[in-house]
Amino acid sequence: MKRFKKPLLFSLALLPVSVIAIIFTCLYQFDLYPAEVIDEMLAAFGSRTVVIVLTVVQNAGLIFVLSFFGYILAEKTGLLRPFTVKKHPLTVSVILSLVFGILFALDPWIFGGAYPEIIEADLAGLTVSGVIASILYGGILEEIILRLFCLSLIAFLLGKIFCRGRDSLPEWVFVTANLIAAVLFAAGHLPATVMTFGSVTPLLLIRCFLLNGGFGFLFGWLYRKHGIQYAMLSHALLHIISKVIWAVFF
Repeated sequence: MKRFKKPLLFSLALLPVSVIAIIFTCLYQFDLYPAEVIDEMLAAFGSRTVVIVLTVVQNAGLIFVLSFFGYILAEKTGLLRPFTVKKHPLTVSVILSLVFGILFALDPWIFGGAYPEIIEADLAGLTVSGVIASILYGGILEEIILRLFCLSLIAFLLGKIFCRGRDSLPEWVFVTANLIAAVLFAAGHLPATVMTFGSVTPLLLIRCFLLNGGFGFLFGWLYRKHGIQYAMLSHALLHIISKVIWAVFF
């Protein structure tokens, strides 16, 4: 049981953040999704409060499990780093976040001409619930799901299949795991894309995988190189910087 103490404490520490992040994500989705979708949801569950409570219980429990096993998998694959903040990786993360944030902020100008819903969605994200949800859910919980758990799990499985008997995993395992996790990260945004636009066109598919997949791969690199805390920091800062740009220019 002693070997499970650290992953358990890690998961427990994340639990309050998970609850807050999920609550504000629900509030943000109520503002973002079409009225008919919200009406169907309320017809099924009765009230927004019930929807939020059920979503928190289900998703916070899932995050608890994924963070627990993600911690263990990260240890086994050599991906776990000390939870400290050092000057060099912090500087790298901040610089990358500035670049990521500016590139992500160009989304409504690049794709908004073809799909005005993109600008509407970005404006909806400038609410209090939208900002908090993007920082906490996007910056922290998505990194737990896709990097700490998924990337670590994929690396672990690849190691078991192709690298038995080795003391450490070769770099190609981590690159491959990162690429697969980034593709999954992008694919995970497709349901929200359908909710917002009603369907997925080739251009929206390119947008989804270019933005989410590309940034996801870079967050995975930060996780591999410096630790999950820097991937979280960079992801959260990306959202903060892009929202500041939208608030100024919209």
